[in-house]
Parts: sequence; structure tokens; C-alpha cells
Amino acid sequence: MLMRVLGLGLVLVLVLYSSLLKALNNFATIEYCPHQRKMEAVWDTVVLLTLIITLICLWKILNWLWLRPKKLERLLREQGLQGNPYRLLVGDLKEFGKMRKEALSKPMTLFSHDIVPRVFSYFNHSVNTHGKNSFVWFGPNPRVTITDPELIKDVFNKIHDFTKPTLNPYVTLLAPGLVSYEGEKWSKHRKIINPAFNLEKLKNMLPLFIICCDDLTSKWEGMLSSDGSGEIDVWPFLQKLASDVISRSAFGSSYEEGRRIFQLLKEQTELTVKIMLNVYIPGQWFVPTNNTHRRIKEIDKDIKASLMDLTNKRDKALKAGEVTKNDLLSILLESNHKEIQEHGNNKNVGMNLEDVIEECKLFYFAGQETTSVLLVWTMILLSRYPDWQARAREEVLHVFGAQKPNFDGLNQLKIVTMILNEVLRLYPPVIGLARIIHKDVKLGNISLPAGVQLSLPILLLHHDCELWGDDVKEFKPDRFSEGVLKATKGKNSFFPFGGGPRICIGQNFAFLEAKIALSMILQRFSFELSPSYTHAPTSVVTLQPQHGAHLIIRKVEI
Repeated sequence: MLMRVLGLGLVLVLVLYSSLLKALNNFATIEYCPHQRKMEAVWDTVVLLTLIITLICLWKILNWLWLRPKKLERLLREQGLQGNPYRLLVGDLKEFGKMRKEALSKPMTLFSHDIVPRVFSYFNHSVNTHGKNSFVWFGPNPRVTITDPELIKDVFNKIHDFTKPTLNPYVTLLAPGLVSYEGEKWSKHRKIINPAFNLEKLKNMLPLFIICCDDLTSKWEGMLSSDGSGEIDVWPFLQKLASDVISRSAFGSSYEEGRRIFQLLKEQTELTVKIMLNVYIPGQWFVPTNNTHRRIKEIDKDIKASLMDLTNKRDKALKAGEVTKNDLLSILLESNHKEIQEHGNNKNVGMNLEDVIEECKLFYFAGQETTSVLLVWTMILLSRYPDWQARAREEVLHVFGAQKPNFDGLNQLKIVTMILNEVLRLYPPVIGLARIIHKDVKLGNISLPAGVQLSLPILLLHHDCELWGDDVKEFKPDRFSEGVLKATKGKNSFFPFGGGPRICIGQNFAFLEAKIALSMILQRFSFELSPSYTHAPTSVVTLQPQHGAHLIIRKVEI
């Protein structure tokens, strides 16, 4: 392909040179020529301009496909970084897809927490082959793997030097808003959204969380046999729980009303993951022939229409002076109006309606994904380690008895907090993050050229024996008995929600929901792994159980 581009470019250069000579000759004689000669001169000029534009485009393609990647590769190798030689257009994506497909084709033979080779197969292979100072190719883009906790801390804190990569437009549709913004727009949105996730505001949402968890536990009780036990795949129920919580707490509606949006988001996620495994070619967004691409756009349009209607109604109620509700959308709109009023309705201040819609969609997606996977892995691990399940239940009953959880009591759940942290270490919802640099920067002893991307492999660091000790692959919540700082020995080796100024804004929301749900489940049930459970973690945007979470549930009498 490269040789064809070079050959075509050479031909165009020769044609361009010939056309240029002819055009100059025609211009030199134009005042002595008849009308036909003038028309020929104009035509020659049009051809010349067309050839110049074509040549410029070909040069840009050649630079994107070959010259730029090879230059970046040379500069990285000069820094002592190792990786595969660049392969035209695809880079390492072909091997990446092959390894992922092979890893997911069969479950893990034993229940093991050594999940890196399965869910992070290519990065694990790259580090094992080329060392921790290595890079991989995402198409024509090199991505340097950063495994030094202090360097990762620098990357998180220097948000202007290390920015989010420009996402594939389909990925941006799935997770728009705050998570994809940079610079002033990110700062503005973060400031406006922050009040919605204030602990005092979240405290007011506690009754909503409890209602949703009550619905879940009641459904499970109704599914048990007369002896008070039964097998349940808890994964879809926990997804519905998280969906119900985000519907009620973000928009004041029940899960039943928001079900359609969640079904659409699930379909959009599956389609987006398919696209993410292929090379993104600039401009393919505008090609209407691909059914997958077209369907994603249809879903996005449908979701936005539903959210637009919801937001318009709430905005009108707020402007009419109606009492503000305690849901995230109302708090967001109130904060936005306050920001606009303080700055005299300046057009550059606050969020417009389209911005609010984007943040609402992010609420829906991120709010459901993160908490549901945290809860499902917690239940799976407590099923595998009944002694820790018993300790957690004993603590919950000591703090709450048979009563509903309260905010002060949740802060006293030391063992539950230790368990959740250990689950986040072994099975983080997001297994890795990426950043890009737009100007040459120094990171530690490495000089990185503009255009290079960085990979921050959360899962690799969480499973690194040099950072956590020889028992790194064991489930040991008591490593967090004295807090995260003590467990990490002050190193930045635990970051399930990211870090720095861009740390996940919803982490307190997720933790509060998880504590309430786990407390109410432990109050009413004991659970163990079903013989039909298959341990097969897989990354589908977040880290999920590929074949569900089949558990034996038993009613607990308090």
C-alpha cells in the first residue's frame, strides 16, 4: 500500500511539473492568443490547482501512515524504549485483537485472581517481551506504557501537558461530557457539576438508594424456594439496581421509566466496543453505508431526544420557581443558573442545553457501569471467601442491626470499606487509562515527543508484586486495614478512579451506593458460588463477568 502511495505521488509530481510548464507557457502567450487559447490557459490553471491539492492530500496521508510513525518510533527507541516495529496502518491492533479473542474464547480453568493475562493480554505480552519501558502501536499511534507510580502521579497532576486523547467519535457518543473535555470547557463543567456530588447532597439521596436496594432484595426473596434458598445470576439484577439508583437519584424517575434508555446504552456499548478494536480512519464517521455506524448514530439521537424532553421540563420548573428537588439533574441545573447569573448572562459562561444533555448521558452511562461491576465482583469474591463475608455481615449487623443503613453508620463500616478497596484493587472497573502529549515534554528521565500517547495500566499496577508484595494475587482486604496510604506505602499504586484534578467526580456516589447495597444484601442473605459459575472476567468498557454471576442465595434470619 505504501509503495502504491509513493508511486502515485511520483506520477503526480511529474504531471504537476509538466502542467506547471504548460501553464506558464500559456500565460506567457495569452495576450497574443485568441479566445480558445485563453480558455486553455484557464483550464490548465484548474488542472494545476487540482494536482497541487491532490499532492498535498497525498503528502498528508503519507505522513500520517508512515513518515510520522517512523519518526516517533526512532525517537522512542533513542530513549531506550522498546516495542514492535511499526506496521503500516494497523500497528499492533491485529495481534491485539487476536490475543483478546483467544483469551475470551475459554474461561479460566481455576478460580484465580491472576486475570492480567486474560483481560489485559496484549499489554501484558508487551511488558513481558519488551520490559516495563515499552510501547505498543494503536494503528499509526505509538502508546508508551507507564508503570512507575511517581510518573503516573505526574501525568495525573499535569493535566495541561498530558491530555485525554481525541476519542473516536463513536466513543465520544457513548461517554460524552466532562470525561472527554479539556481546558477551559472542562474546568467550567467541573465547577458547575461539583455541587451535585457534594457529600451533603449525596446524603440527601440516601432514602432513594435504600428504596432501590429494598426492591432488589424483595425480588430475590420472591425467587427463593420454600427452604429459603435458590440459584440466581445476580449480575443482571445488580445492573438493574445501579440503573434504578441513577434514574432515581439523577432524574427522579424510576428504573421502569429509564429502562429504554439503558437498553439503548447497552446496545450502543456493544457496537462501540466492536469499532474500538479496529483502526479508526479519519472521515469514516461521515460514511453512511456501514450499518454499525448508522445504528450508533440512531441510538444517540434517540437517547438525546428522551433526555432533552426530561431536561426541558426540569429547566422550566426551575425557572418557574418550583421547589428544587434533590436529584443530580436539578442540582446541576440550579448550579448552572447560579453560574450564569453571577456572570451577567455572558454567552461563554455556564452550560447550554446541549451541554446539559451530554452530562446527563454521562450520568446514565458512568453511574450505572461503575457501581454495578464493583458490586458484582464484591459478591463473587465474598462467595469465594465466606470468612470475609461473615466478618462483613457481623460488622453490618453490629452497626445497623435490622434497621436501614444511615449515613453516620456507613462511615463506621471499616471491614466493608477494606473489602471494597481490595475488590477495586483486584478487579478495577476500568483496567487502563490513556493520555496524549501535544508538545515535547520530559517525564522522569524520558523525553517524549509530541504526538505520543501514554498508557496508564491500572490493572498492571494493581497486580504488580514489586509494589504490593508476593501475595499480590491473593484476596486480602486486611492490607487496607490502616487505609489506602498505608497499604500503598505512600506510592501512587492504587487508582481505580484515576487521580489528580481529573479524578472521577462520581467516586463518592459509587462508594456510597455500594456500601448501602452490600449492607442491605448482607442483612438478608448469605451467598456462595454456584457449581454453574464460570470465572471469566472480560473488559467491555468496564471489567465484567463474561458468563454472569451465578450464586446460591440463602435467606438470613436476624
